[in-house]
Amino acid sequence: PNKELSTGVRTYLEGLSLMVANYEREAFPNVGKKVSGREMLKYLMELQGLTQTNLQKELGGQPNVSAILKGKRKLNARQIQALAKRFNVSPSVFFDT
Repeated sequence: PNKELSTGVRTYLEGLSLMVANYEREAFPNVGKKVSGREMLKYLMELQGLTQTNLQKELGGQPNVSAILKGKRKLNARQIQALAKRFNVSPSVFFDT
């Protein structure tokens, strides 16, 4: 039930933990990194194979979509609500912190 691990097992587990941590750091370099609302929008568009035209309704026309994706305009509250509904995510994923 409550037996201590042998030195060999402990050493093995420590080594395995380091290898898993190294793998995760290399395979998922952006985990934990803060992303902007614009970056999240780009990611979700790519994930779902959407174009700027597909988001005209939510963002108020294709020129607005383009300006937002280029970083020339910020998402407003109405747009954030519309995107959250479209992508079925929390509005907070589009907030810039």
